[in-house]
Amino acid sequence: MNKRDFLKSSGAIVAGSMISRFTPAQQQPAPHQNWAGNITYSTDHVHTPANIDEVREVVKTCTKLRALGSRHSFNRIADSNQNQLSLEHLNQIDIDDKAHTVTVGAGVKYGQLAPVIDARGFAIHNLASLPHISVAGAIATATHGSGIHNGNLATAVRALEIVTANGDTLHLSRDKDGDQFLGAVVGLGAVGVVTRVTLDLLPTFQVAQTVYQNLSFNELEHNFDAIFGVGYSVSLFTDWQHHQATQVWIKRKLQPGEKHESAPDFYGAKRATEKLHPITGHPAESCTEQQGIPGPWYERLPHFKMNFTPSSGRELQTEYFVPRDRGYEAILAVEKLHDQITPHLFVTELRTIAADDLWMSTAYKRDSLAIHFTWKPEWDTVKQILPRIEAQLKPFAPRPHWAKLFTIPPAQLQAQYTRLADFKQMLQRHDPDEKFRNAFLDSNLFTT
Repeated sequence: MNKRDFLKSSGAIVAGSMISRFTPAQQQPAPHQNWAGNITYSTDHVHTPANIDEVREVVKTCTKLRALGSRHSFNRIADSNQNQLSLEHLNQIDIDDKAHTVTVGAGVKYGQLAPVIDARGFAIHNLASLPHISVAGAIATATHGSGIHNGNLATAVRALEIVTANGDTLHLSRDKDGDQFLGAVVGLGAVGVVTRVTLDLLPTFQVAQTVYQNLSFNELEHNFDAIFGVGYSVSLFTDWQHHQATQVWIKRKLQPGEKHESAPDFYGAKRATEKLHPITGHPAESCTEQQGIPGPWYERLPHFKMNFTPSSGRELQTEYFVPRDRGYEAILAVEKLHDQITPHLFVTELRTIAADDLWMSTAYKRDSLAIHFTWKPEWDTVKQILPRIEAQLKPFAPRPHWAKLFTIPPAQLQAQYTRLADFKQMLQRHDPDEKFRNAFLDSNLFTT
């Protein structure tokens, strides 16, 4: 199934096995899976509390527990062999017009949040390609969006409310808590259960999106930052054939009253004359508007429309973050494997993200290029290809996306995070009995 099939036209928020509330927990129908269907969770014991008081009670009664967001992780970061806690019913949205912030319950998805804040004249600085992921889950894994000058979604966080292992409520803010806040934002679900998130807001803005076709990789050698910096958000798509990006998606922020004009040529690439899907040849009705048509930020920054809801798509995803100033070298290194990659690939997306100060962020202290692979559901083959890609990227100190598939050895992964020891100390303070630890964290952060 391709990316289009991963999205189906529906105004409903994601349905499926998480509809029913469990308080206290009851078993839910099998199989209990992630969106892509490549992960069947190790427990069907899922709690769905209605409010923070119920969250606290669940946390206090469980010896092992993992928070479950919108199930868009492709690995076992949210898995548990005992208990999971769904936050879907924590869906409040409270806007503070004076402070220019919004506080959301941990179950709120960006697709729900965006129209509400836009109606009040606000925006958030960035969105992922799919708007259907939850705010709390996205920030916990440093999920990002795109733009040379744009930090990932977690950089918009002003404050957090977390239920810790003993059932207490911990409040952390950027203004008051310094390092402790910076360590907890990208918390990987290990600090506690995030119940509320406060985000910074910007004035609402318009965006126009233009797509170009067939950009030679040769143009990146001397124009890398110019190409990725030409718009507010820029993505290059490739199938790794013919030494080119098959498509360039440029999302330009417009000033009030500005008329958008786009050149017919972009570094030798030609402006598309029809709306395109990132996967060449696939119908584009699920994609956000292109051809320079202005629209609200939340209807252009994602690649896919808000009213197309992810269903039970079958695909695998991998992503590696490398230093942006070595991005061209990294692309060439991966390209050497093109004949091994392409038969098993739907598409690769190349995008940039600005450095930040969040301890466990994939862009910590490093302006980054993200190399993203959307694979066909062929895990037996893909898991043989990933070590080869990772070997090619090793000179660039790659950091894999926390919620996607990778095979980088734990020691190599841990070496990429200079504040990892401090993060582990934070976990020891807030979760001394390792309630929120699971096999994924044990393997990747605690295996020496």
